[in-house]
Parts: sequence; structure tokens; C-alpha cells
Amino acid sequence: MAQDRNDSAQNPRSLARFALIGAGLIALVAVGFAVWKRQMPAKTTIAASDSPAESVESKIARLESGLKNQPNDANGWQMLGMSFYQSGKYAEAAQAYARATQIDPNISEYWSALGEARVLAGPGDVSAEAKLAFTKAVALDPQDPRARYFLAVAKDFAGDHKGALDGWFALLADTPAGAPWEADVRKVITDVGAKEKIEVAARLAAIRPAPANGGAAVATAGIPGPTPEQLRSGGQLPKGQQDAMIDGMVNGLEAKLKANPGNENGWIMLMRSRIQLGEAGKASEALKGARAAFANDSAAKGRIDAAASALGIPL
Repeated sequence: MAQDRNDSAQNPRSLARFALIGAGLIALVAVGFAVWKRQMPAKTTIAASDSPAESVESKIARLESGLKNQPNDANGWQMLGMSFYQSGKYAEAAQAYARATQIDPNISEYWSALGEARVLAGPGDVSAEAKLAFTKAVALDPQDPRARYFLAVAKDFAGDHKGALDGWFALLADTPAGAPWEADVRKVITDVGAKEKIEVAARLAAIRPAPANGGAAVATAGIPGPTPEQLRSGGQLPKGQQDAMIDGMVNGLEAKLKANPGNENGWIMLMRSRIQLGEAGKASEALKGARAAFANDSAAKGRIDAAASALGIPL
């Protein structure tokens, strides 16, 4: 991500691409939801593995097999989409999410996940098909953060930079202080404002000052609670399925960080998730990985250490 940020100052397409990459942090809140309640937002009837060590490939095979017998299980298709997404197979993820929306078109999460998968499967823009999915998501849930972010990105691509900034500002105003994606939304606003010569500093300050204590603020920020529907449906899942899917989400985040380690807030979210799962040893390993990734950035390393201290991870 650091390279994308550096390139963005010189290349308009790189700047837009950074906006897309930054949106990946929006999805991290899903990890926070799940870890906080150790539940998933929807019910599925497909049997789950009781082994948290199940590989993504075997999970995909199991889900595909189950869906042959239960082809109208919308949430089974959503889980398959998540599994494809974790393995970087975005086109396949889009197909699975699309099937979920066809079966149950009234779930905003299905539509925003479909839009994101379509974006990541594409050439680096927000296609008409992706935009349609995000529009359907916000029609069902006007607060859907992933859809709101990408709809603003679409405006930026279309040359409506002021409209894009307004969208990101509105999202930032509704973002809990210290949320994992807050810093990246601020960064996108700052970069687009600078490139298009649009003043943004006063509006940023009016929403809230940037966290002074960085990593500690992110680490200890309250994770937004699930919706009433998530609370109702999450308890219907078998515990083995809950645990396996949550472990898969956190392990997927860890894999992405190992592949692209320049995501400071992602490392902090991983540390926090491990602590909340009672995995102190893995939290310490995450701290080591974060320190190694930012060994030459004393400011970032300081924020990471502050986050670890706030979480009770030995330095």
C-alpha cells in the first residue's frame, strides 16, 4: 500500500487505484463484528467443518458440494463467495455473491460484497455492474460503509471529485473514532483534495481531529455492535461453524498482511482480533510481523507498539 500512496501523487490512475485499495480496510470491520460476538450475520443450513484449521481450498470444495444439494441456500453462496474472496479469486467470488443476491435480494451485505468483488475482478475501476450492486446495497441499508466508500470512488473516477469528497466526508462523519479504516479514508480525502486543489483540512478538523495517539486509539476503539438482525440470526449458527468462519476471516487477514505488509492499521486489527480470540501467542507473532514490516518507519513502529501496549501484548 505504501507504494500505491507514493505513486498516487504522480499518476491519476494510481490515485484512484489507491482509493480502491484503501477500501479493502472497510472490509476489516466484518472481522471486528464477527470477533466481537463470535457470530456470522446470516444463517446457513450447509454443514460446517468443526476444524478451525480447515484450508480455504477444502472449505470451497465442501461448500460447492453442499450447494449442489441445496442450491437455494443464499447464505451458503455468500460463504462460498467469502471463501473465494479470501483466496483472491474475485471473479469466482462475484459469481457466488451474485447467486446469493438472486436468491435473497433484500440483504445489503450481499450486494456490497458483490460490488467489491466485481471491482477487484476488474481492470481497476468501478464498472457499471459494480456500481449497480453498491446502489442496491445503500437502497437497502443507507449506512453500508463498503457501498458508500465505493460509490464515492466511482464519482472520483467519473471526474466528480467534489462529489467523491462529499461522499467520503459523510462516511468519515459516521465512522467510529479510531476505526481501522478511518486513517485510510482520511488519506484518500487528503490526496484527492491535494491533487484536485480542493481545500479539505478545515472539513477534516470539523469532523474530528486525527487521533493523536494513533495505534492505541485504533487498538482500543470500540468495535461497532451488530445489527438486531445479525444478533437474531447469528445465534442460530452452530458454534463449530461460527468459530471456523471467524478463524477463517482472521487467518485471511493475516495472509493478506503477509503478502502486503505495509498496512499499519491492518496489523493492529490483527493483533486486536487475536487478543479477543484469546490467542495471545498469535497476537505476539502479529506484533513481530508488524514491527518487521515497519522496521524503518519509527513513527509507525511507535504507533504499533502503543497499540500492543494498549492491548496488553508484551513488547
